[in-house]
Amino acid sequence: MLNLLSLLIQQKAPWVIVRIFLAAFCNFEVRGLDNLRKVNGNAIFACNHTSELDIILLPAALPFWSKHSPMFYTSREKSFYGGLGWRRHFYGGILFKLLGSYPVVVGLHDYNKSLSNQIRILRDRRNLCIFPEGRTTPNGEVQSFKSGVAYISYITSVPIIPVKILGIFRFSVKRLLMRKIHLAVCFGDPIFLPAKNEYSLTMEECKDTTNSLRNIIINMV
Repeated sequence: MLNLLSLLIQQKAPWVIVRIFLAAFCNFEVRGLDNLRKVNGNAIFACNHTSELDIILLPAALPFWSKHSPMFYTSREKSFYGGLGWRRHFYGGILFKLLGSYPVVVGLHDYNKSLSNQIRILRDRRNLCIFPEGRTTPNGEVQSFKSGVAYISYITSVPIIPVKILGIFRFSVKRLLMRKIHLAVCFGDPIFLPAKNEYSLTMEECKDTTNSLRNIIINMV
C-alpha cells in the first residue's frame, strides 16, 4: 500500500493553493465541521459524486491538520475508464494510486473479496472516501447507491460520515472567472453501525442502511 507519509505530503502540498484559489474565484463554504469531532478514530466519508473535482474539494474542506488526513479513495477498475478518450491514461492506474485510490474488484459477487482493499485500509485505521453512486451523476441528482459502503462499515465498525458537495455540477471556466460559482462541502452527523461479521450480515441490511444514507445526503443543505 502507498506510503502514508508520501500520501500525506501529496494531499497537503496543494491544500494552501486550492484554498487560495477557491477564496479568489468562488464563494466557498464548509458546513458541519463540528460533526467530525464526534468521531474519535478513522472514518468512511460517503460523498455524492457530481464532478471529477470532488476528489480535490473534499480534502480542501478539511482543516489543514485534520486527523482525517490523509484520505484514501475508492475507484473502479482501470478498464471502466476506457471510454474517456485521452483521459483514460490518467484514470485507474498509477496516477490514482499516487492519489491514494484503490479499486473495487467487480464481478466477484462477494463484498468481502471485492472490497478487500477498502477493508484493509479501514482496519489499518486509515480514512476512506467512497462515492457510493459509483460514477459522476449525469443530471446533478443523487443517483442510486451501491451497498458496499454499508457493508464495509458493518464489517470494520468504522463510522460513516455523510458528505454532500454542492455547486460543482457543470462547472465552467466562464462562471469561475465571473465569480458566480457558489460551492459548499457539507459534513453530516456520523453514522455508527453495530459490528457484524460477513456471516451474520445480510444484503438486505446493507441495502436498507445504504438507502437511508442516500436519503440523508439528498436532504443535506
